[in-house]
Amino acid sequence: MLLGFTKFELGKSNDMSRLRRMPPRRSYDQYCSAARALDAVGDRWTLLIVRELLAGPRRYTDLHADLPGVSTDVLASRLRDMERDGLATRRRLPPPGAAYVYELTARGSALLPVLQALGAWGQAELGERGPTDAIRAHWFALPLLRALEGEGLVEVRLEEGCFHLFAGAAEGPVYGHGAAPGEPDARLVMDTGTCTAVAQGELSLVEAVRAGRVEVNGDGTFAKELREA
Repeated sequence: MLLGFTKFELGKSNDMSRLRRMPPRRSYDQYCSAARALDAVGDRWTLLIVRELLAGPRRYTDLHADLPGVSTDVLASRLRDMERDGLATRRRLPPPGAAYVYELTARGSALLPVLQALGAWGQAELGERGPTDAIRAHWFALPLLRALEGEGLVEVRLEEGCFHLFAGAAEGPVYGHGAAPGEPDARLVMDTGTCTAVAQGELSLVEAVRAGRVEVNGDGTFAKELREA
């Protein structure tokens, strides 16, 4: 206890003071819902930070590692903006972690369909992967969610890495990094080209399985349905 404040209260007070010192956000000053939305998420990198935080709480260093090209100053500034605008919060993990993590608020999580629609619209812009294009396995998570039908925990393994999807999740993270927590309803193994084709809608997951381009493992209902389709 310090001067009547607990450590938690003092930390919360410091966070609020930090946010109050921030300059007001820029605005289009237009009485239009699209303009108001862009006031909050129209800055470069903001929606990509949301994409990363849809996987659940993440440390600053993890965000920086999975957003190649963003400077530390810009990332820190965008995260502060997102806190101020009620899209994300920052909290300290209990020991032994004792690190700060960022996570989406309910308002921030509500941007999932926005990112889904934006990703569907941008499919035509992908084309061939350029020699300088960065790639992370979990960047396929949101496009694959659009291609999956039903509900369940699905683990996906690519050459670039592994991630898992919470298909049909009503709340909480919609995907996660690494292997699934527990036994998934289905484990899918495929190459990046197949994953891209499925994510872009050029090939359905069932067609990819029938063509032998996706290996399906697991005893869950979803895995059985895919193998029997």
